[in-house]
Amino acid sequence: MTDHYTIVGLGNPGEKYEHTRHNIGRAVLNMFLEKHSGPAWHKKSHINALVSEVILGDTEVQLILPETYMNNSGSAIKKVVTNTKQAEQVIVVYDDSDIALGDMKLSFGRGAGGHKGVESIIQSLGTKDFIRVRIGITPITFGGKMRKVFNHKEWILKTFSKKEQEILFPIMQNVQEALEVIIVEGKEKAMNQFN
Repeated sequence: MTDHYTIVGLGNPGEKYEHTRHNIGRAVLNMFLEKHSGPAWHKKSHINALVSEVILGDTEVQLILPETYMNNSGSAIKKVVTNTKQAEQVIVVYDDSDIALGDMKLSFGRGAGGHKGVESIIQSLGTKDFIRVRIGITPITFGGKMRKVFNHKEWILKTFSKKEQEILFPIMQNVQEALEVIIVEGKEKAMNQFN
């Protein structure tokens, strides 16, 4: 094996949150694991996370679903990623309400943008130099503008409507591809292709 990546799917644990907007990162990782026929998730108590692994080409890919609530996501990651060099090989997948539903963005080394899970990871790792896959969750009006969300906290914990799920499914498949390109060909190539 020449390389090693860690992919983290952000969300809240438990059935209650499973299909909510805030859990899109976890949903993507479930899809990725299934696509690459990895072993079933198993709980690692010492890091308080579900873990699995897949191999893509020559690269070992560790998959992590923190079993903490979103705001404490970093506590699981810092037990696995122990230095800033390793952090550069971390990919965090999460919902972004600043991006329209049906869109995604890849970025590296930026701030948390108000996302508590990402904030927790930056604090725990002591660096913001990791890869982000940001998935848009905000619906669009008929005029093509992002809809104003009034009670943000409540709204992100609601489930997607049937129509929203139809918009979301192709983007989740794009995210799978983007993850594969990052791992096999590098983040620069992926950013050029998917942003």
